[in-house]
Amino acid sequence: MRKWRYWLMAGAIVMISIFVACSNNVDRAPEMTQKPAPVENELNIWWEQGYTLEEDEAFRQIVDLWQKETTNKVKLSFFTNDELIAKAQRAVKANQPPDLMMSLKGNQVFYPRLAWEDQLEDVADIIEPIKDSYSKSILQTITYTNSYQKKRSYYGVPLHQSTVFIYYWQQLLASIGLDSSDIPQNWQDFWQFWQQAQTKLKTEQNIDIYGLGFTLAKDKRADDTYILFEQILEANNINLLSERGELQVDRPEIRQGIIKCLNWYAQLYRRGYIPLDAIEWSNADNNRHLLNRSVLMTPNNSLSIPATVRQDPETYYEHLGIVGFPNKPNGKPMRYLINVRQAVIFNDALHKSLAKEFLRYLIQPQVIADYLQATRGRHQPVQKSVWLDPFWQNTQDPYIATATKILTKGQTRLSPEIYHPAYSQVLAENIWGQAISQVTADKVNPEQAADNAIALIQEIFGEWDKNQ
Repeated sequence: MRKWRYWLMAGAIVMISIFVACSNNVDRAPEMTQKPAPVENELNIWWEQGYTLEEDEAFRQIVDLWQKETTNKVKLSFFTNDELIAKAQRAVKANQPPDLMMSLKGNQVFYPRLAWEDQLEDVADIIEPIKDSYSKSILQTITYTNSYQKKRSYYGVPLHQSTVFIYYWQQLLASIGLDSSDIPQNWQDFWQFWQQAQTKLKTEQNIDIYGLGFTLAKDKRADDTYILFEQILEANNINLLSERGELQVDRPEIRQGIIKCLNWYAQLYRRGYIPLDAIEWSNADNNRHLLNRSVLMTPNNSLSIPATVRQDPETYYEHLGIVGFPNKPNGKPMRYLINVRQAVIFNDALHKSLAKEFLRYLIQPQVIADYLQATRGRHQPVQKSVWLDPFWQNTQDPYIATATKILTKGQTRLSPEIYHPAYSQVLAENIWGQAISQVTADKVNPEQAADNAIALIQEIFGEWDKNQ
């Protein structure tokens, strides 16, 4: 009798296990996924951790003020750059996203896909009443395609922007009889200047240093690799996409341009002007190597480097320096790619109205102006009126003055993912980092590396077009 009961129970357990296993293999419709019960008036914010503690504290103070003024509650969580993207991807897949998030690289590698898949809330009701506060370019960067609803609209709320600046040690140049006035403005001479300075520092001052602090890593988290490479493509007038979003990498002149850029990187690396371990650098490593004086100069996509030394006036004003890119190889002024950082609200958020209320508060000119100043000016304004603040018009501050001049008076252009969301996957997979790694670490010839990159890009675009 006991054996009969035993086998009956065992059989039942097996049947239940099979049923559960089969149930787990079924893709559930989004509406069937259970969501946690919402906490009344508690806004859930996921925010990218700042480069300095002041950044986090500045945003925390804004949140605290809003809570006091509205009696609403906020659950604020800070995450590192890559941690935030990965966590948000899992949350979206589980149908349990936060109410809103802000990622510094979200607009390049994450938001275009979210909008495409109808995962973001349309925020036109926030932007339309104040759209005259922004330039046409800024508005373009927050306009995404929703393939489900067959429309383009505003899906991001712009907070601040930046571009690539070049930092160097004035103090080290002075030790070999050079200063900022000696830095050439034509393309070839500009890069040779740093190579020659490296040689002089080694031979005359016995300093073990590299002239160029370029990040060359293929790791998907190495944003600095593709950000600089995109700027080098622009310098050589290589437009991978048309303004209608048409992929142009199969055109012979585009292929040759990519080969030229990859060969330029390869030659600089092989001749010893870029650190050997730059093929493994993370996003913070170029900052670290410059601050440790193991490289003479480095490009960087924010004012984070001077922000780090701002409390030391002598280093800030006399030792460190900033310079823009030289003229293009054809002699024309450089166009700078702008990166507009945005906050987004998720379509499945529990408190969408509350999220919109908070963002309306955050982007008030005085609120966002105070925030940007509290972060030591690491990022630059997107609203026309904020640029007029005395903080950004300070010509005595070389870093603020350079950023203001480039972003308000210089020539700028949009990044390719603005014209087709598939390019966000090209950046997310760091296709250019893979190509650069091939010509540097693996010693693949530039022609083959370019063809490999082009094939991967075409494959990515083909998959996106197939799913339209």
